[in-house]
Amino acid sequence: MTGAIGLASPVAAQVTAIEASLLAFVVLTALATAFARDVLAAAIIFGAYSLGMAALYTFYRAPDVAMTEAAISAGVTTVLLLLTLAKTTRIDHEAAFESVNYPAAGAAAFLLAGLLLTMGEIPAIGSPDAPVWSNPDVSQWYLAETYAQVHVENTVMGVLAAFRGFDTFGEAIVVFAGGIAALIVLRREVFA
Repeated sequence: MTGAIGLASPVAAQVTAIEASLLAFVVLTALATAFARDVLAAAIIFGAYSLGMAALYTFYRAPDVAMTEAAISAGVTTVLLLLTLAKTTRIDHEAAFESVNYPAAGAAAFLLAGLLLTMGEIPAIGSPDAPVWSNPDVSQWYLAETYAQVHVENTVMGVLAAFRGFDTFGEAIVVFAGGIAALIVLRREVFA
């Protein structure tokens, strides 16, 4: 049986090998970032984590979120962290991280357990039980009319580019302004 957006519902309910690999990579890089004893290694591993999240968002068919994750988190944030480390004195990592903060690790484990328990309640990709279908008139109109209105096959991208164009434009301005501000600050630091 095929869902309304063209995905096979029984397949969508199963975890594929690609999805399991991406999830494992994301969890392992998150743990490696948290437990890294060297700040430079943590920044580099965090960049790999962000790329893994971008790949996971792409797998979940959210290309707009994947592009933002790749550009901002994996790209700009990693570069800013590395530039900050290059301009500051590196701390002796053996003295800085002598032991694990067990209360923080316990809180993180508690949060992870809560998130894992709720994952079973998330509807499968393309499931008719997904909350997006709670207002079928609106969602069905977007699915039926987006291509006719804007000639973009991907409904999400069509909605972002056309129906939410001003909002997307505003988000682009905020990201652009943040990048310009970072360049101004970095330029002052370089030439100071």
